[in-house]
Amino acid sequence: MAQQILPPSESWSRIDAWLATHAASDFALLNPPATRDDIERAERLLGIPLPGDLAESLQCHDGVSAWATFLPEQSPLAVSSIVDHWQTCMDVAAENDGLTRRPWNDEPWWHPLWVPWAESADGGAHVIDQRPGPDTGRIGWAGHSGGADFTDAWPDLASLLQAVAHALHEGGDVRGLHPYLTTQGELWWDEDGCEELNGRPLRAAPVGLP
Repeated sequence: MAQQILPPSESWSRIDAWLATHAASDFALLNPPATRDDIERAERLLGIPLPGDLAESLQCHDGVSAWATFLPEQSPLAVSSIVDHWQTCMDVAAENDGLTRRPWNDEPWWHPLWVPWAESADGGAHVIDQRPGPDTGRIGWAGHSGGADFTDAWPDLASLLQAVAHALHEGGDVRGLHPYLTTQGELWWDEDGCEELNGRPLRAAPVGLP
């Protein structure tokens, strides 16, 4: 039987509780919820509805106030930043034939139906693929060199958020990345057995709530 995927709001509730208890500085970076008006304005500017699980996620937290590491390899964007990143990529693509598929990976540099929901440390986008078909909703990377990579893609945002919540509350990893706490009390994800970050010790994150 396929695993039932929790709605993003339930996963965020579990993530929030863990952060508030074990990583208060990360919890403080989470923005208040986006409004329905914020989301509808973004949808008008993008010309497409936001994925349902992204809209629900944004109504839990409208991204973060500063880049954070409490999700594995990505920091969630606010609604305004989603629009800004999408528009920037559309502008660059229009100037460089970047909407045309490239034969070496069968992907364009950018696609109008890629919705950037998070950002890596180097500014690469974590995108939700809204192109019609069986893979609609999958998550992939679209770095500065373009051409999103959907290898071993998460099927949707709800699945990713549930995996994070599960790792924090039940233990385990998220696609090979385990949760740690830095000396500053910030959540960090890395391979099993990692002992330091930038020369400073890491400790395994506590599992669950007291």
